[in-house]
Amino acid sequence: MASPPPKPTSSPANTGESPPALAAGSSSPAPSTGEDAQVQQALRQLSALLIPNETIDAYAVQRRIFALDHRRTMVAATSGRFLGMQRKLFGGFEPQTVRWQDLKDIRLQVGTFGADLTLVALTAPDLAVTAQTHTLVYTGLRKTQAEAVYRLCQANEQAWREKRRIRELEEMRAKAGGIQLGTAPSMSAAGSTSEDADPVKKLERAREMLSKGLISDSEYESLKARIVSSM
Repeated sequence: MASPPPKPTSSPANTGESPPALAAGSSSPAPSTGEDAQVQQALRQLSALLIPNETIDAYAVQRRIFALDHRRTMVAATSGRFLGMQRKLFGGFEPQTVRWQDLKDIRLQVGTFGADLTLVALTAPDLAVTAQTHTLVYTGLRKTQAEAVYRLCQANEQAWREKRRIRELEEMRAKAGGIQLGTAPSMSAAGSTSEDADPVKKLERAREMLSKGLISDSEYESLKARIVSSM
């Protein structure tokens, strides 16, 4: 009696899940992604942009229905930055890069047929307190993939936001005359400007720090007492 034929094994379906991390220089994505040839080619192009030791941790592809009047778009969150890639009309592609330290805000809007990802990035040097921004918008991404990219972007944005907050606090303290909270008073050093030595200016800066939430009420009162006692 013949044994029943083996059940056919299905090929990996495109579930929309993010792939295993792709390292710099990878010639092709992992076979388990189940992507079509065009997406795999795009992944290889993205991989070619990576620097040594950088990996693609998540990516999202624009759904075909949203690319009827233009070329498809792909975005990726790597171990060091955000990458966007839009194919040109006559071949090739145009990459867009946002370093994690420049990411100011990330928003995700999930609709019925796709998800939109919006990034707001700083244009100034690293950890600048005040800077101009520019906005990047990617529409119609696969929802599950876009959510994975969004989570990584959000985690990195929050980490660097805290670093910028610390930087701003340090700059405000420096403007307030170098006073260090929790230590002995350190008023104007030799060679400091008259503005730095002006108690009124120091009090104004202390109030500004309090209004921005950089110091607590008790810290403000401590600063004020030290400034007044030095007059």
